[in-house]
Amino acid sequence: MANNATVIIDRIDALPAARAWICDIWGVIHDGVAAYPPAVAACVRFRDAGGRIIFLTNAPRPREGVIAQLNGLGVLSSAYDAVLTSGDVTREILRTWQAIPTLHIGPARDLTLFHGLDVPLTDAGSAKRILCSGLYDDTTETPENYREVLAVLAARGVEMLCANPDVKVDRGGKIIYCAGAVAQAYAALGGAVSYAGKPYAPVYDTAMKMLAEWLGGDVSRAEVTAIGDGIHTDIPGGLLAGLRTVYVASAIHLDGPVTQAALEGLFPEPSQRPHAAMQRLT
Repeated sequence: MANNATVIIDRIDALPAARAWICDIWGVIHDGVAAYPPAVAACVRFRDAGGRIIFLTNAPRPREGVIAQLNGLGVLSSAYDAVLTSGDVTREILRTWQAIPTLHIGPARDLTLFHGLDVPLTDAGSAKRILCSGLYDDTTETPENYREVLAVLAARGVEMLCANPDVKVDRGGKIIYCAGAVAQAYAALGGAVSYAGKPYAPVYDTAMKMLAEWLGGDVSRAEVTAIGDGIHTDIPGGLLAGLRTVYVASAIHLDGPVTQAALEGLFPEPSQRPHAAMQRLT
């Protein structure tokens, strides 16, 4: 569904009408510090007109935590119908890891992934699996801080599940590393990595099932728009799922105006370009 020439738009309603949006959160709806009011208003307007919105995020925690964050950042509950996270998908995978000693790499706030599950947490020396949800301290660390322990784990053949395929996010103007960056470093050392969340099909299939339930039957993927700022997650994930895709610029990949030249640099392969692009969701 990609176009060789991406249409640059100022307003999302410049596109043909959609029945639903599958919309990224961080970088589109907020920057981790505050909501983007025009984006929230666009979502409210779309829903007022009868559209449905799923906020789909690679946040490595169950949806309840993300909803609490949205509330705290001032994102109106009327701006979306539901939240679906890579953490939700991760928990389904963790249910199959019962009694397997697991090393958790990530901040303590992500330990909710394990709540209610019989997955014993252990250190690197005893781990049979790795669950990476981020860095222990993403304000100061980079993947390089983990190289030594990752090399030992890779040599032992320990499998890693990455709960957040994002590599970087913009937090209030500061670029920080995510679990995807640690997973990339592990794979470079020969470690086996699997991923939950975007751009992989299961999370989109779940979202489409949710939309079908709300809209009373099968929903044509041509009637669904995927919106996001991730050139390795949101856009390829939406294209693989057969959805119309809209790229929203953010400092992660494009710290400047949206132009055809900039888009060709971000998406050098014509078949992988989004249908449309905009500076901000509005």
